[in-house]
Amino acid sequence: MMLFSLSRAKELKAKLGSFLQKPDWSLASCKIGKTRPTLEQCMRWKESFEKLLSSKHGLMAFTAFLVSEFSEENIAFYVACEDFRSTKSAAKLAAKAQRIYDEFICTDAPREVNIDHETRDITRANLKDPSTSCFDMAQHRIYLLMAKDCYPRFLRSPAYKDLISQLRAKCTSISKKA
Repeated sequence: MMLFSLSRAKELKAKLGSFLQKPDWSLASCKIGKTRPTLEQCMRWKESFEKLLSSKHGLMAFTAFLVSEFSEENIAFYVACEDFRSTKSAAKLAAKAQRIYDEFICTDAPREVNIDHETRDITRANLKDPSTSCFDMAQHRIYLLMAKDCYPRFLRSPAYKDLISQLRAKCTSISKKA
């Protein structure tokens, strides 16, 4: 499983916050600042789930896809765990852990992730003495769920195929002008 740095986790959290409000996605919604993904970048996303998540544009496109499927809690939980793992202050650790648990893990959580009872119980027990690894098992389960279920659907989605088509058309029109 790929681990992000604290600065990357915070950056993604900030970018994904507003991005999660957009229910549909297209080439325009994958824009970061003034940059858009290239055809080569988008084609690399097919190589592995890791390559998708390690690309800023890929993560945004995947998040938008999950929003469109009403399962954005998975990537939000994953990013929250990455941010949590980077927490240095022991005083903040317990409060952050409780917030993540309340938002994603407990049975009446507003954005409850789909994990088995054993993982939920182990995670709840880990909160008694929180450490930066207390969500590792739950995060790994969600990572596997996204890699095995959501990621293949993302690659087969009309929106991803349309994004590739748009970029191919753009490359073709540029090469014809040259």
